[in-house]
Amino acid sequence: MVKSSLEIKYPLKAFLNSWRKAAAQTWVQLNANDGWAMASHVALSGLLALFPFMIFLTALASFLDNKALADTAVNLIFDAFPNNIAEPLANEVHTVLLGQRTDFLTVGAILALWFASSGIEAMRNALNRAYNQKDDRWFITTRLYAFLFVSLGAFALLSLAFLVVLGPSLWALTLKFVPELSGLTAGFNILRYSFTGLVLLTTLIFAHLWLPSGKRTLQNVLPGVVLTLIAWMIAALGFAWYLGHFASYAKTYAGFAGATIALIFLYYLAILFIAGGEFNAALLKVFNEQPQE
Repeated sequence: MVKSSLEIKYPLKAFLNSWRKAAAQTWVQLNANDGWAMASHVALSGLLALFPFMIFLTALASFLDNKALADTAVNLIFDAFPNNIAEPLANEVHTVLLGQRTDFLTVGAILALWFASSGIEAMRNALNRAYNQKDDRWFITTRLYAFLFVSLGAFALLSLAFLVVLGPSLWALTLKFVPELSGLTAGFNILRYSFTGLVLLTTLIFAHLWLPSGKRTLQNVLPGVVLTLIAWMIAALGFAWYLGHFASYAKTYAGFAGATIALIFLYYLAILFIAGGEFNAALLKVFNEQPQE
């Protein structure tokens, strides 16, 4: 590879310049690939898939004879949302979870899995556009991938819920025998809840690697994933502040306020999710355009 004088003298400056070019290209491609419209599709599909996913999650937990894990898993999901965004949905979701569902292997659970997978399909289509991929896989193959993602997501949430529920008991037992560790309780709680972020990071990486067509490496997808997570945190804080100080959705949308707030928030998250894929694609293009021998 023949390096330019800029790369030789100022490698950090050249690296930042490449990222700047990729960021500019991300904006161009986001518009060219109808990213705004695709974000609407992802957000609406995600909102419609939420309740079927919760039904499937509850049926799975009941099948494992531990329904309490489903309630904890739901709480973990909504802990990632600002309170004034999560509250309108949380009450309805917990109402859905009140019933003891034992139909994990019946038509009801299969239908719930099918509808929940529609949200994954919307994400797959958005990432295919972002990575400029034409998906020639069979419909059955892509839908099975979506089923797999929903199932793995449910198992991951239940496993995480198990850690969250079991963690305090194990820590209390540890302190009973080693009370000198009591000063580390705050750190233990931070570590315990940081698993939520780790699960989210892993899920995003898997989505970028395997949902869209084509082959990518961890190095190819990690920049966009990290930027998406950071942008999600900023968006959550910013939207919560906006709702608390300026918004009056209850007056404007009346009984639809809760669903409207959730849909708008999911739309912001979807835009940032798609932009992460566009940024990865742009970064690959920028580095591939560098002069070679």
